Amino acid sequence: MVSAPVLVGVDGSAEGLAAVAVAAREARLRGTALRVVHAFFWPMMRVPLEPSSMGPPEGGLRNQAEQVVAEAVRHAREAEPDVEAEGAVVTGDTLPVMAEESRGAALAVVGSRGLGAFAGLLLGSTAVHLAAHGHCPVLVVRGEGGPAREGPVVAGVDGSRSGDAAIEFAFAEASMRGTGLVAVHAWSPWRAEAPRPQDPAAPYASGPGDLAVNEERVLAESLAGRQERCPDVSVDRRVLRGGPREALIEASREASLVVVGARGRGGFTGMLLGSVSQALLHHADCPVAVVRPEPDTR
Repeated sequence: MVSAPVLVGVDGSAEGLAAVAVAAREARLRGTALRVVHAFFWPMMRVPLEPSSMGPPEGGLRNQAEQVVAEAVRHAREAEPDVEAEGAVVTGDTLPVMAEESRGAALAVVGSRGLGAFAGLLLGSTAVHLAAHGHCPVLVVRGEGGPAREGPVVAGVDGSRSGDAAIEFAFAEASMRGTGLVAVHAWSPWRAEAPRPQDPAAPYASGPGDLAVNEERVLAESLAGRQERCPDVSVDRRVLRGGPREALIEASREASLVVVGARGRGGFTGMLLGSVSQALLHHADCPVAVVRPEPDTR
């Protein structure tokens, strides 16, 4: 059975080429191929696509799209010569094209913003849309250092089903990269799950320190069994009192990758992306992977 490829979207921007290098490394780590896709929306606008009779033969919108893909494939092969890279120009708008392409991918990689982003935006629409609607884990390339950036993989832990999927992904990434894992669980009394009282007749639901003990349990239960399955990954467990957004953004300064679930236990029902994942996509100092759980078929 052929492994699903790593998908990367390109648009001719420098951010797109940076994403290609990261995606090529991810493909090498997984032992799979790389699929480079450029969404070509101009046919939908009913404009001339071929070279003008007055211009050079290599001109025209279609040739430009092919050149974007060819350059990206060339960049991938230079970055990772052992990775099989193929390119495709797919007709359609970027957002639905990338979402549909992600159905057959092991991982989708995009830059944080590309040529279509308004000046000053921290995050482009493609990154946000794919993180919310992708059918596989989505890695958004942020920060400096590219694919060679060193440091541990950081995982945001909150005890949710989405968070569990992110932890599995984070352990696999740390194992493939040969690095450690930092498991961060940040909590506050306003967000913490109240522990059950030992004595039903007690005047208060919890005693002094019970909340902190309960949050230690959330982290321990979320990691249970996983380190045994990945004995090569050393785990640094951190239970921090404070906001998860601030804690994970701070941890990203020394990380090679931050992994979070699409939304956690604090999100509103129906939200595709939670506030923590959105904050990291906008402000992390390293690449961010957003992982959605498998659909519940029960």
